[in-house]
Amino acid sequence: MWNDQEKAGITRKQAFGRNLLVFSNRPTNLTDVLKWTVSRFPEREALVMGNERIQYRRLWEFTENAAAHLYHQYQIRKGERVALLLDNCIEFVIAFFACSRLGAIAVPLNTRLAQKEIAFMLKQSNSSILIADMEFAGNVEHAEQISPSIRHKFSVGGQMDGFTAFEALTSPAEPAPSAAVHEEDPLYIMYTSGTTGTPKGAVGSHLGIIHSVMCYARILKTSERDRSLDAVPLFHVTGLVGQLVHMIYVGGTNVLMRRFKADEFIRLLSEEKITFTFNVPTIYVIIMSHPLFKAYTYETVRVLAYGGAPMSPQTIHQLKQEFPGVHLHNAYGATETTSPTTVMPLHYQEKKLSSVGYPIPVIELKLVNERGQECGPSEVGELWIKGPNVVAGYWDNDEANKKSFAGDYWRSGDLAMKDEDGFIYIMDRSKDMINRGGEKIFSIEVENLLYSHAKVFEAAVVGVPDPVFGERVKAVIVPKPGTTVAAEEFKQFVRAHLADYKVPEIVEFCTELPRNPGGKILKSLLRETMHNDEKRMNG
Repeated sequence: MWNDQEKAGITRKQAFGRNLLVFSNRPTNLTDVLKWTVSRFPEREALVMGNERIQYRRLWEFTENAAAHLYHQYQIRKGERVALLLDNCIEFVIAFFACSRLGAIAVPLNTRLAQKEIAFMLKQSNSSILIADMEFAGNVEHAEQISPSIRHKFSVGGQMDGFTAFEALTSPAEPAPSAAVHEEDPLYIMYTSGTTGTPKGAVGSHLGIIHSVMCYARILKTSERDRSLDAVPLFHVTGLVGQLVHMIYVGGTNVLMRRFKADEFIRLLSEEKITFTFNVPTIYVIIMSHPLFKAYTYETVRVLAYGGAPMSPQTIHQLKQEFPGVHLHNAYGATETTSPTTVMPLHYQEKKLSSVGYPIPVIELKLVNERGQECGPSEVGELWIKGPNVVAGYWDNDEANKKSFAGDYWRSGDLAMKDEDGFIYIMDRSKDMINRGGEKIFSIEVENLLYSHAKVFEAAVVGVPDPVFGERVKAVIVPKPGTTVAAEEFKQFVRAHLADYKVPEIVEFCTELPRNPGGKILKSLLRETMHNDEKRMNG
């Protein structure tokens, strides 16, 4: 489905002990990506945040200075870990590229985590340096006691005893010596956002991030003329890879938002002449329903990408109305695939509305059933993924590696189907598939139907324990503002379109669905029985 330009220059290579498709003409490491862009566009805006506008030349200078200080004063060497407890900010970008320059490994941490969770990740990664926003200082004030490997702490956005202000890293310094950084070397450790069990640190590589951004650039046709509005957290692969590094690779501009706020997003989308952004569908629904949305114009918006959750046909139709001529691209990926696995080609949006797209040019997929056999078209199986952007494995976790990798493939845990044209349809997470008395129910089928209801803003469907049938169907619905809703109305609606065993026996209403920072719905929380929760009421 990709044209010759998108597929050009692909060959095979052994990497991480796997036989992989790779681009034959590619940068060696992330530092070479930045250096190449600086050489082409030194005076072009690289980063914008608030009143700060950083040109590529200055970003390179800041990166070189930070790497020099970390090397000379703090003895950071290749392979050492540098933890980043930061929301989206310029300091995050400088620190991340400084790690690349030294061959060190960045450890982006979710700023919403509790102290106990952060402590686990600092210890498990054995990080040597911590760079933290002072808003979260309470969780890391005694980081060196929590994790004895911490040798020094830097603060962003304020000062505190025991921390050195980040600005000390950006002052002029004698350059650090060149590090021998190879493409299979680790670049970052990003902890998976599981809601049960121990988080796993997925080890991203230079090879992986480079192939991901090269695929995004080829498929989305981005260039130095593009400007991205980054509201997704940079500690998540969508923000870090799909937006930040992607734009730096093509020489575009990243307009950073510390966190998503609807009114600020709307203003920046217009005033900063944004051409590209990448979000979960909910963000688009929120901004289009916001009172300020009609007060601005958005002529420059060219590409809107989305993923992490289904987008309803109504939302797609509204986006095309509000952003005439915009190119919509559904995308599917994971932390373990360094963001993209499939992307919807431009001319197939209407024809394949429920598909997450076609495998990107360097990705190879197969669907495997419960008997270990490869599935044919229209058969549902677990999605196995192979490619240069699949992580080498999990940090210091042999058990997880043995469970999650099979030969050259990473086992996604997602149940999917492939049509006769090779397009992929995500049916469910294997753990989210509902088994009601032996009948298998894919939650996404019920969710997609609910999204077509005029009163539904968002919906999620889960299975909850039942002593008779094993599981029964539960729907959690966020109604559209100003609507009057009753559980029976939605039960009847589903009953009119689907088999009776797929009809939700429990319907709850809430003001918002629980999500992780990447925008994915936390279905484990929805399975719980909730009492005295002001956001919910049973139908």
